[in-house]
Amino acid sequence: MKEFELKYGCNPNQKPSKIFMHDGTELPIEILNGRPGYINFLDAFNSWQLVKELKEALGMPAVTSFKHVSPTSAAIGLPLPEKLKKACFVDDIEGLDDSPLACAYARARGTDRMCSFGDWVALSDVCDVTTALMIKREVSDGVIAPGYEPEAIEILKSKRKGSYNIVKIDPDFVPAPVEHKQVYGITFEQGRNEFKINKELLSNIVTENKDMPESAIRDLIIALITLKYTQSNSVCFAVDGQAIGVGAGQQSRVHCTRLAGGKADTWQLRQHDKVLNLPFKAELGRPDRDNVIDGYINQNEEDVCADGNWQKYFTRQPEHFTMEEQRAYLDTITGVALGSDAFFPFDDNIMRANKSGVSYIAEPGGSIRDDVVIERCNKYGMCMAFTGMRLFHH
Repeated sequence: MKEFELKYGCNPNQKPSKIFMHDGTELPIEILNGRPGYINFLDAFNSWQLVKELKEALGMPAVTSFKHVSPTSAAIGLPLPEKLKKACFVDDIEGLDDSPLACAYARARGTDRMCSFGDWVALSDVCDVTTALMIKREVSDGVIAPGYEPEAIEILKSKRKGSYNIVKIDPDFVPAPVEHKQVYGITFEQGRNEFKINKELLSNIVTENKDMPESAIRDLIIALITLKYTQSNSVCFAVDGQAIGVGAGQQSRVHCTRLAGGKADTWQLRQHDKVLNLPFKAELGRPDRDNVIDGYINQNEEDVCADGNWQKYFTRQPEHFTMEEQRAYLDTITGVALGSDAFFPFDDNIMRANKSGVSYIAEPGGSIRDDVVIERCNKYGMCMAFTGMRLFHH
């Protein structure tokens, strides 16, 4: 297949639309089911690069969940603790611990469940039955992978009344070293970002604390590779083999840090006993539970515990999860990693990171206020590496 006609571009009025290889060669994909759209393919090809690179860097199956050309999370296939399984709604999945790919999917899709609603999934490895069964029960637009087990693809084909988008990509495809895009009729050309993110990138530790364990190195690599495929400005919090908060596309870096930190805090608080034991009505669907949990933690527009409201969601009225209780719980958290796609210009980013349990940081360095940022890290006992490499993505 040398080209594939799309229904329309970003919006219904943007026609004609298609994908094709500029040099006239075959597309490196097979569309096994459905009819993916323009934004679907943007998500598919960006997300595939992310999981391919994570797998190469860390040697484990990797999964990411994408929405509007940025990841909501990314993860490698480490087994989930029991509380995290419950928080991700996968504690009922038989054989989960036996499939590293399924564990990576459970982590990535379960990180920011509200933002992953209607996501595009990328799998680094051949999709197995356990992973397919989990994808089937979530609201999702499509999946890209290097292959699918026969039973897995039949499970996925039954999703969305048979219209679920399933794409197979050639894992050996190597894109051209120079890429192009057009804006307002003007063609932009640049070399592809082939920069490799690895352990050596974290060797320039600039803080008094030089102790960076292997687990922190792993998590920083996950954060930085996630940022490589996230709309800038961006920062990423990561821990235990997964991104837990992505702040994407903000003009101010501290706004990225606040956004990502809030997501990371919500992920942590979803594993609190008060949240895990919420008495949901049996008929309440998974997306509705996601919304209620977010409201319960972040005290949004609706007080889900108030009279007249709780009856819609719960079998009995739950106690409020107070800000004091949440702060006390979050104050016990340490060991979180934080990556940034460009330097931190002020130490307010470090102050916000500290509130979310950050102990390890990787950023390019190069600000005229690097000394102020380092001093703030030293005050908190953090370990920070300067990578010397910016990771802007647009």
